[in-house]
Amino acid sequence: MDDASRAARALWTLYEPVHAVTYFAPEARAAFETTGLRGVWRGYFAGRAAPLGAAGPGAVASAFFSFAPAMVRRAVPGVWDVLPPDRALEARCLGASAALRRMLAGREAAVERAAALLSRYARDVDVAGRPLAAANLAVAAPEEPYALLWHAATVLREHRGDGHLAALVAAGLDGCEILVLRAGHDLPRTESQPYRGWTDAEWEAAAGRLCGRGLLDPAGTATPAGLETLAAVERATDLAAARPWRGLPPGAADRLAEALGPLGRVCAGALRFPNPIGVPAPDPAPDGSGVPGAPGAPDAPGAPETPAAPGAPAPTG
Repeated sequence: MDDASRAARALWTLYEPVHAVTYFAPEARAAFETTGLRGVWRGYFAGRAAPLGAAGPGAVASAFFSFAPAMVRRAVPGVWDVLPPDRALEARCLGASAALRRMLAGREAAVERAAALLSRYARDVDVAGRPLAAANLAVAAPEEPYALLWHAATVLREHRGDGHLAALVAAGLDGCEILVLRAGHDLPRTESQPYRGWTDAEWEAAAGRLCGRGLLDPAGTATPAGLETLAAVERATDLAAARPWRGLPPGAADRLAEALGPLGRVCAGALRFPNPIGVPAPDPAPDGSGVPGAPGAPDAPGAPETPAAPGAPAPTG
């Protein structure tokens, strides 16, 4: 792994929790419910798909990848009858920025610095072949620091996610198979299947296909070949995500990590580990205090209503 790939992975673990407040924080859900869009999943699909416009279920299922098409169809295109994409964009920004304002209270100067630094890279990102990143980049960047920080994190995480999906396709894996393979390694089935909508029959069929390829054993455990497939996907994902971080001035990635680190650790308090996103817990703070707001804290959501936000590693969607 070269320096840019290492930087891409390290920085992702810091800005992914910032983005993820839109799926886990109560303010984000409330922002959609005040528009009349009830139900956590309807808000999820409306908010994340809104940059694509009034897209139909086929386009959304393709871009989200690991969600069962039947689950997508239950939300799309019906959500657009209640909340058109332009209003969905407003709701998601209001909800995310409100969540960050609460969680990062007292860190205003740090938020301004991190937002300025991260947005500098987000606005210049190459989005060729990356539909979700391109769609989010086309959304006007807000000026308010909390909203700008969330917007920049969103563009970059969708940039990484688009590349991750390309790596999965190149590895010959479909949306259900990657979840089954991860369940055979490090992400429990309970953290993926219920949140992605696959039936038991679809899950078992995917397991059968993986067994036929030698990637999964009959007990449902990833084989050495399966583990290498997962590792290869992650290497390809890091490589594809490295482009924004190539050619940085000396120390630039370290300065960005220094600015983002404390904020990302606080935002991780809205997650539990493991989680449906598949994102790992950020490294402990330099003082050894660990992740603030660890699972079980008041901000940690309950499992039944926790949506799965695609990201990387594997459960992208």
